Amino acid sequence: MTLADRITSVRLFLAPVFFVIYLLPRFFPSVFTEPAWTVPVLWILFLGSEFTDMLDGFIARKRGEVSDFGKLYDPFADTLTQLTYFLCFVIDGILPALLFLAVIYREFSILLVRNLMLKKGVAMGARMGGKIKTVSYIAAAGLALVVSSLIRLGIGADFYRILTIAAGVVFGVSVIFAVISFFDYVSVYRKTGSK
Repeated sequence: MTLADRITSVRLFLAPVFFVIYLLPRFFPSVFTEPAWTVPVLWILFLGSEFTDMLDGFIARKRGEVSDFGKLYDPFADTLTQLTYFLCFVIDGILPALLFLAVIYREFSILLVRNLMLKKGVAMGARMGGKIKTVSYIAAAGLALVVSSLIRLGIGADFYRILTIAAGVVFGVSVIFAVISFFDYVSVYRKTGSK
C-alpha cells in the first residue's frame, strides 16, 4: 500500500467510530444523559474523514503513486463513509429513508459497473460526475450534522427545522447528481465494447 492508500484507510477506521459515537446517546440514554459532548467529537471525525479524502488524492498525484488499486480503494472508502453518515441521519429522522435507499441502490450498481470494467481490464476511477456527487453528499451530510448538533446542544429548535428541510433538499439534489453520474459510468462501460 502506498502512503495515499494508508491515508484512505484512515476513513475506513473513522467511519465506524463516527457511527458508534453518534448512536451512543440514542441507545444508552441512561449512561450518556448529556449528548452535547458528542458534538465536537463528531465534527472532528467528520472533518478528519473529509480531510483525508482530499489529502490522499493530492499525495497520490504529487508522489506519482496513482494506481489501479487506489482508483478503486478511494471511492470504496468514500462510499462506506458516506453511507455511514447517511444511515445515522436517517435513524435520527433528519434525512429521508427513501432517498437513502436510492443512494444505496446507486452505490451498489456502481460497484457492479466497476467490477464489469475490471473484467475488461480497466480500473475505472472517479469521474467528474462522481466527484460532483461526492461534494453534494458532503454538503448534505454537513447540513444534517449541523441539525444533529443543534438538537444535541438543545438550541435553535425553530432554526434546526429549517435546516432539516434544507438538508433534505440538498440530499435530494445529491441523489439526482448520483443517478446522473451512474449513467455516465454506464456510458463509459459501454464504450469499452462490453456486451
